[in-house]
Amino acid sequence: MTVSRSHIAALRDAADTGVSFDGLSVTVDDGTYTFAIPDERHTGLDAAELADVATANNAYVTNWYHWTRIDRTDSEQTYLRWLEHADGLAVPQRYDALSEGGLTRLWGELSITTTLDRDEAQRRYSIRHENDTNTDRAELAVYDDPLDAREIAKHDDDGHYRPLKTAPTLRTGWLFADLSGHELLRTIDFLYPATVHNWYLERHGELDVSHWRETAQRQTGIYDLIEELGGDQLEWLTEACCVDSQCLKRRQWDESDDEPLDTPRGDGVFPCREPCSLVIAVARKLTLLEREQPREYTFELTPSEKEQLETLIDAVAEGRTEEIREADTDDGANRYRARYLRAKRFDEHGRLSGVPTSEDDTEN
Repeated sequence: MTVSRSHIAALRDAADTGVSFDGLSVTVDDGTYTFAIPDERHTGLDAAELADVATANNAYVTNWYHWTRIDRTDSEQTYLRWLEHADGLAVPQRYDALSEGGLTRLWGELSITTTLDRDEAQRRYSIRHENDTNTDRAELAVYDDPLDAREIAKHDDDGHYRPLKTAPTLRTGWLFADLSGHELLRTIDFLYPATVHNWYLERHGELDVSHWRETAQRQTGIYDLIEELGGDQLEWLTEACCVDSQCLKRRQWDESDDEPLDTPRGDGVFPCREPCSLVIAVARKLTLLEREQPREYTFELTPSEKEQLETLIDAVAEGRTEEIREADTDDGANRYRARYLRAKRFDEHGRLSGVPTSEDDTEN
C-alpha cells in the first residue's frame, strides 16, 4: 500500500489543527512535526522526515485519509466503520484482516464482507444471503447495480410476494460484488429500508420511538378503529407479527411509554421504532374480529382429532405446512390426515360437525 503525495500534503495541512484518528496523532509546532502511533513517537520532524515516517506507517495514514476525505453522513460513516470492526481492531490488525479474506458482519439475513484494495487503499464490499456464505460465486447470480436489490426483495425463494421487507424470507442465490461504500448503503436500503439510519439513532440514544397508542391515534379512515385494541390483544398481535420468526427487527415500541408489552422484543441487530404498515393492516382486521361476542358451540371430536386441530393451527401459524412429508402420517398437519378429518367431520357446506355459524355471529 502506497502513501501518495496527496496523502502527505493532506496530512501536513491537517497537522495545523491536529490529527487524532484511530491511534494516529500528528501535530505541528514552530514548523516541526510530531507523528505518533501506539508504541511509537517521532518529534522534531521536518516535512521530508514527516513524509518518510508517514510512508513507513502507511496503514495509519491511508486509514485516516480514507475516513476523513469522503463525504458521508454520520450514520453512514459509523455503519461502514462498524462493518470493519473499527471499534475493536487496531489499524494494523484490521488492515491484515481486510486484506486476507475480509471482515464479515451479519445484518438481518445479509452477510456483508468488507475487503481492502491495497493498491488504492479503498474498501470494497460484497453482500450475499447468509445461507449462501459457503456457496461458490459461480453458482450465484452476480449483481453490481444497487437497483437490482429492489427485485430481489420482492419475492421469497418460492416466488411468494414479501409485503414485509424485514421478514426472514429473503430469497437466496445472489451476490452483490465489488461495491463502493455508497453503493453498499443503497443496496441495503432497498433490502432493509431505513435500518442503518435507525440503528445509528439508537446507538446515539436518539431513536424516536412511536408507541402503539400514539401510532393508533394518528390513523384515519378505515384504520382509525385500531385504537380499540389494547392490553392482551396487543400482546397477541405482537406475538403474531413481531417476534423473530416473523420480523428481523427488534421491537422498541410498547403499548405506551408506561405500558410495556411482555412479548419478546427480538434479537435483531436493527430496531423497530413504531408499528409498521403491515401490523396496522393486521390490527384492523383483528379489531373487527374482536368485536364479535363469544358463542358456545358443541362439536363431537375424538381426543386425537382435537389434538389434530391444535396441530393444524400451529403448523399454519409457524408456516411449516409445506415441510410436512406426505408419508409422515404421525404429524397431525399431514395433508392426508387433514383431508380425512375434513371428509369425516365437515358437511357438504364446509361446516365443522355440520354446526352452522349464524350470520349474526360474525361481522366479517
